[in-house]
Amino acid sequence: MVIIGAGPAGLVLGNLLLRRGVDCVVLERAGRDAVQNRARAGFLAPNTVRILRRHGLDEGLSRRGREHGVCEFRTEDGRFRLDYRRLGTGEPHTVYPQHELVTDLLAHFLGAGGRVRFDTEAVTVSGADGPAPEVAVRDGDGRPGRWRARYVAACDGRHGAGRRSLPPGAVRRHHRDHGVSWLGLLAEAPPSLDAVGYAVHSRGFAGHMARSADITRYYLQCARGTRAGDWSEDRVWDELDLRMRAPAYGPLRRGRIVQRAVVPLVSDVLEPLRHGALFLAGDAAALISPSAAKGANLAVLEAEILAGALADALVHGDPGGLDRYSERCLDHIWRAQEFSHWMIRLLHGTADPSDPPNHPADHRSSEPSDVSDPSDPPGASGFPAAGAEDLFQERLRRSRIASLRHSAARQNWFAENYTGI
Repeated sequence: MVIIGAGPAGLVLGNLLLRRGVDCVVLERAGRDAVQNRARAGFLAPNTVRILRRHGLDEGLSRRGREHGVCEFRTEDGRFRLDYRRLGTGEPHTVYPQHELVTDLLAHFLGAGGRVRFDTEAVTVSGADGPAPEVAVRDGDGRPGRWRARYVAACDGRHGAGRRSLPPGAVRRHHRDHGVSWLGLLAEAPPSLDAVGYAVHSRGFAGHMARSADITRYYLQCARGTRAGDWSEDRVWDELDLRMRAPAYGPLRRGRIVQRAVVPLVSDVLEPLRHGALFLAGDAAALISPSAAKGANLAVLEAEILAGALADALVHGDPGGLDRYSERCLDHIWRAQEFSHWMIRLLHGTADPSDPPNHPADHRSSEPSDVSDPSDPPGASGFPAAGAEDLFQERLRRSRIASLRHSAARQNWFAENYTGI
């Protein structure tokens, strides 16, 4: 068995197969240090924690993970909090940075005798419709090589060899560009809120997500075409202060920004998630926006489903689970996509924010209080003048937030979907 990619999907899959006596190798194009320091998601859903515990892969998160169950929304109509661990199914998230989870999974896999080939890029997968598919690789020095196996699992992302090797017509691609981009930031700064913070502002969305006692993830909605390094640190923090309404609710704790990237919010799903002996999992199967923290959680779920099906086929000669793999995963993927789409519409207006001025703090006088004046003329906030359709969508957004603020039924629906897959 060949697994491409040493992320959560690939390493959970490798660990579960190894435990079932299935020989496998993981091919990873990056080096080990890079794999263990890729800062990604940090919110594990309750079902993800159950999967990891069920298979003895929870040692690190059980010791260092922190339960979290509160969201705070800040809008033009004030702020409100949802203690979602007391709503819906009554379950919290567990905050555990993805790079720490990957480090744990990797150590467990290698400690059990698993093989990982770092600095080995998978180039193509061929022969997937036959009995012995082949993965062509290139090592860090550019030397070619080949791996053959009965099955191949592509856990190497949307631009990886798994997707690239699918022949025309083998799958259907469902794609949606939500027309929104975020500037994702990792700051060496303690959290400023004891909650996940979602701020909706006329200048665009801002988000606050704690990662540890000393590290915080922030997001800023930005104009399409923005480059990650376009904004100075002072400009980033001033814009965060403005959108998070720091003058009204307290200053943000500032620190050095150690990572930044522009993230276009897009949804992308392949159907089915299999072509012959080639199976797709994680971001190779479906890309979901970060608005609802579902990506890594879907990857772990898909890995467990695929591991069970592969073990049944290889150890017990029963391929039925492989035939059902795609359908089972897609049920979860589409549910997660629907909630992610709802979150995007909850948090954003339809207009792409115009490029903010160099010193956004100079413009705070345009919003002297937490509640904006609805009589402000179009364009007064720094956005292009909105058309009738934009204004209609904006009113829908405000209605969604009002419903979430006041409706117990909506709050329970939110909590169930926010923590579930």
